[in-house]
Amino acid sequence: MTIRHAGGTGPVAVAVPMAAMLGIGLWGLDRGGMWGDESVTFQVARRTVPQIWRLLHDVDAVHGLYYLVMHAVLAVHPGEVVLRLPSVCAATATAGLVAALGVRLAGPRTGLWAGLLYAITPMTGHYAQEGRSYALVAAGVAGATLLLLRALDAGTARAWWPYGTVVALTCLLHELAVLVLCAHAATLALTRVPRRVWSRWGCAAAAVVLLLLPLVWVSQGQAGQVAWLVPPGWDRVERLARNFSPGPDGVVFWAALLLMALGLRERRLAAVALPLLLVPPGILMAVSQVRPLYHDRYVLYALAGGSLLVAAGAGRVAGALGRMRFAGRQVRIAGRRMRIGGRRVRIGGRRVHALLGVTGVLALTVTFLHHLPVHRQDRSAAQRPDNLAVVSALAVRQMRPGDPVLFVPSVGRLAALAYPKGFRQVRDIALREPAPRSGTLWGREASPGELRHRLASVDRVWVVAERDALDPRRPPADPVERTKLAVLAEEFTLEEEHVRDGVVLRRYVRRQSAAEPPPGTATTARLPVGRPASVTKRPRPARW
Repeated sequence: MTIRHAGGTGPVAVAVPMAAMLGIGLWGLDRGGMWGDESVTFQVARRTVPQIWRLLHDVDAVHGLYYLVMHAVLAVHPGEVVLRLPSVCAATATAGLVAALGVRLAGPRTGLWAGLLYAITPMTGHYAQEGRSYALVAAGVAGATLLLLRALDAGTARAWWPYGTVVALTCLLHELAVLVLCAHAATLALTRVPRRVWSRWGCAAAAVVLLLLPLVWVSQGQAGQVAWLVPPGWDRVERLARNFSPGPDGVVFWAALLLMALGLRERRLAAVALPLLLVPPGILMAVSQVRPLYHDRYVLYALAGGSLLVAAGAGRVAGALGRMRFAGRQVRIAGRRMRIGGRRVRIGGRRVHALLGVTGVLALTVTFLHHLPVHRQDRSAAQRPDNLAVVSALAVRQMRPGDPVLFVPSVGRLAALAYPKGFRQVRDIALREPAPRSGTLWGREASPGELRHRLASVDRVWVVAERDALDPRRPPADPVERTKLAVLAEEFTLEEEHVRDGVVLRRYVRRQSAAEPPPGTATTARLPVGRPASVTKRPRPARW
């Protein structure tokens, strides 16, 4: 079976989803705070190229190309909105590419619906507004899939060069995108291409793998960065299915599954969309049973396959509604005599198709509006794991110039790197070498002995911590982190505490040998979002 163009170019079918995705991506883009991974992008991309290159030898080699791209972007203007704009643009391009795939495989109407489905899916909007590489990877995979179809139609060896180039660049953005080659191999098998096509595709795929091998070798030595991942179970399969739906629950979710099943009857489209939807997540989940590597964001690009199948299923339903069966005699319809007894006939031609297309767009609009609370909630900084802007704002209000500060664990220093205003005049008492100079993400800290010596010279210290990091029942493995907690417990007592959005800001004072404060004297202020940190009820003693 050969994959051929199924209709006109459909420029409108491509442009409308792109416009919709652009609007959704720009809506609420400045949510007022970066979270941890975004702050890594922000502070690494603002380093010099030699500093970035040095960092990649130890950590984050998998994101090396992305950091270099963002280095050029943030050179224009270092800000949160600019940080996320490449992801918005990539998601916009992906919506257009998904639409183009639908146009090529099943016609303009299916392409229009597929692109809009991709645009209104909450998971798409989430990563379209994140300063990480996943939206760019999704765009690369969608573009490579379209180039695969063009190479199959062209039938020349030269047509495979663009395909191989785009796949290679996409895999350099994130190495797990290489799984798309397995999906494309399944597409070739389902379409029963001749041997010469397999040979040409194999050469392109081999070139990509050879180019990627050095990155894989380096990143394997940095596998500790994903040690927090766990083997996925069936709950993760269900979660991914709901994330790939334009509505995560209710009638929209089940309707999407039904339409996806109907879409399998569109053989040309299903041969492309089904492997893209199932093969990369399936392989990654299977491998992760032995070595956990799976996360939903690593297979965001597979969502395009689901949108195409749902649109194809909706197209079959629309096609059935555009045909009617009558029994009887000849009748005059729209001025034309037609025999409709026992035969299927098309009524109204292009007008009916246009009406069905508009009806589908309206249905998608209603779906988007129905799940508007989900989209609106996702545009809140509280929906991300942490909000480093809150940490900096809290530090501005509570800390004074010259105050010593201790980050527990050291990754909490990302708040100071992303939002230095709150920590500009305080003293990072554990820091030995800054992050850019040391070639690390958050700097090198003093040894346990040196840290004890430094803390012995202060009477008060501020602690910026994650709440779980202060749990004495879960001692950290790192000796420096254990030393921080041990010195605080042995030599200091808690004087005041502020909690906001899961971040704990504590001030400790050195214990007096004569009279140690009784337990329970610390006053805690639990702060709602948007209200300033309140001072504790105890009067603040004079500074040292």
